[in-house]
Amino acid sequence: MLRQYELVERVKEYAPQADEALLNRAYVYTVQKHGTQKRASGDPYFSHPVEVAGLMTELKLDQQTIITALLHDTVEDTLATIEEIEKLFGPDVARLVDGVTKLSKIDVMTENERAAENLRKFLLAMSEDLRVLLVKLADRLHNMRTLHYIKKEDKRRRIARETMDIYAPLAERVGMYEYMREMQMLAFEQLEPEGYATITGRLAQIRSEEGGQVDAIALSIKQALAEAGLNVEVSGREKHPYSIWRKMAERHVTFEQITDIMAFRVLTDNVEECYQALGVLHQAWQMIPGRFKDYISTPKSNGYQSLHTALIFERSMRMEVQIRTRDMHRLNEFGLAAHWAYKQGGGARPDGQVGWLRDLIEIVDASHDAEELLENTKMAIYQDRIFAFTPKGALFQLPKGSTAVDFAYAVHTNLGNATVGVKINGRHMPLRTQLANGDVVEIIKSPTSEPQLSWLGFVVTGKARASIRRAVRAKERQEVAEIGAKLLDEIVGRLPGRIGKKAIDGAIQRLDMRDEEDLMFAIGSARLTDRQVMEALVPGSTAELPDDGDWAHAERAISIRGLTPGVGFELGECCHPVPGDRIVGIRRPDHKVEVHAIDCFTLANGADVDWLDLSWGERTTGAVGRLRLVLYNRPGTLAEVTQILASNRANVTNLQMVHRDEPFGTYEVDLEVNDLAHLTRIVSALRASEAVAEAARI
Repeated sequence: MLRQYELVERVKEYAPQADEALLNRAYVYTVQKHGTQKRASGDPYFSHPVEVAGLMTELKLDQQTIITALLHDTVEDTLATIEEIEKLFGPDVARLVDGVTKLSKIDVMTENERAAENLRKFLLAMSEDLRVLLVKLADRLHNMRTLHYIKKEDKRRRIARETMDIYAPLAERVGMYEYMREMQMLAFEQLEPEGYATITGRLAQIRSEEGGQVDAIALSIKQALAEAGLNVEVSGREKHPYSIWRKMAERHVTFEQITDIMAFRVLTDNVEECYQALGVLHQAWQMIPGRFKDYISTPKSNGYQSLHTALIFERSMRMEVQIRTRDMHRLNEFGLAAHWAYKQGGGARPDGQVGWLRDLIEIVDASHDAEELLENTKMAIYQDRIFAFTPKGALFQLPKGSTAVDFAYAVHTNLGNATVGVKINGRHMPLRTQLANGDVVEIIKSPTSEPQLSWLGFVVTGKARASIRRAVRAKERQEVAEIGAKLLDEIVGRLPGRIGKKAIDGAIQRLDMRDEEDLMFAIGSARLTDRQVMEALVPGSTAELPDDGDWAHAERAISIRGLTPGVGFELGECCHPVPGDRIVGIRRPDHKVEVHAIDCFTLANGADVDWLDLSWGERTTGAVGRLRLVLYNRPGTLAEVTQILASNRANVTNLQMVHRDEPFGTYEVDLEVNDLAHLTRIVSALRASEAVAEAARI
């Protein structure tokens, strides 16, 4: 553990103007506050914040960050308060400490809710000052180094999984690869102990069998470059064990089938020499097609720059080579922290390094619950990327597998919300088309367009998922509130006498609602019973009503005109009602209204729920009808059927063969139709065809 004077000397080496007295005071404060607390290893607890501060000095960070590292656990684990820290060490340090502090004292939360709330607070604090992230990453790294002292295996695995899912990818996203690799290694050891032991054992075996082969190959590379007049540094190592494990899992291969176990790094003086070195190596040894990547001309989103190539050495040995300048190497290994030049009272965010943070904060705002926040954040911070361009040449980096909709949301949330189509490399393509490196993507938008719930089936970015869910939830709330307003009219019709705005305002207050829309939503989503609404509107009005709530309803049916299927209400999958069918609704708390045809068998099981008398409204809306067709099994039958459907302007959304019974085939087909009359005409036309043995609505 670093002693007090050693820590101060480290800071003074790179920041002579640092306030030595303030640093000493912070060191003493954390020792006193943590007192006799012990870690799982048996060491004094204050050894942990001191070691975290030591990691910060290795990155040459400013004194506020060093002091934050020293104090980062005091509020959570001692009687210290943010107010006391602000008084002793200033508002900057207090704000940073508050950002790093976890919310572990919230006992009523589930494990996922607690993790999500910790992450939410952490991301918001990080967006204001990235030194919060640097301290948090160092805190997690030191905790991982001492994780083996924790006796409970399930706790070790939980911490390791959180590190692998959240903190290692975060370290990667800000370019702190040294931190990322060590976190992954330590987490891998806990999560896959057998795999870890096997791979590290095989690497040790290779090392002992092949002796100084890595050094010999590094020398060959250096000699080849020296003959070309390049003065470079060359180093080699075996691949990271977790990297090998992940490659084995992704490719479904054994350790012996991994051919590029060795990796070499070439450091040059300038960018020109990087490309010269690449040419020399490709002339000296055969390159492996498809493995070259130029991150110098197109850096990663975290600022990482390097040339990557793979070569075939002697005896068909494959190896990976990374070529970069010495400055690039320094920035690549410590990323964001390496950009931080010390200055008294500093803390400005380095420009261009963390634009993705805006997406993370938008995800925090848009996420509805703990599961959603954790899911979307994990999507946003994983690193495997592709590069795509706007027609004007702006570059956007996206996860592999991203679609046109993901791209639209990456450009701007408003563009994603207004998307109706896309041109990829000048060709109209489906929105679900996955993008490839170098694609030029032109988004077609419409001011009347809205995000579709179906998009959640193919988007992969956290920002897109969060934005779509937020937009769909807002529309759902609006439409459910519309249903609630219609239900309120029906409820009011049962009250003795008319009511006005004053009665509604009184009901909002009595029911502890925010506003009228909140009240309508609660009614529409069945969070309030009719009796509760009546009593809130006119206290005492339900005294003479029966307890079972079996009251007379208004004769007028509630119209669902203008509402969106799947948003304001759900059409029953059991009966597929279409406009023209006599319909009723089933209403359950916190569920959308389910719309069923009056003769649907599901209604026989719905006696314990609230039924609504519904109508389609004056204007019919599109719906999906399902037919069962028995067709003769002969050439041209399906062609004739589809021609009938097309001539009747019916769009097929699903066609499935249920079974074949020679000489017949039975199919189920879903059709988009205008109304019952439209569907009836289609059935009549099908029954008249020589290709159709039977046609009936399901």
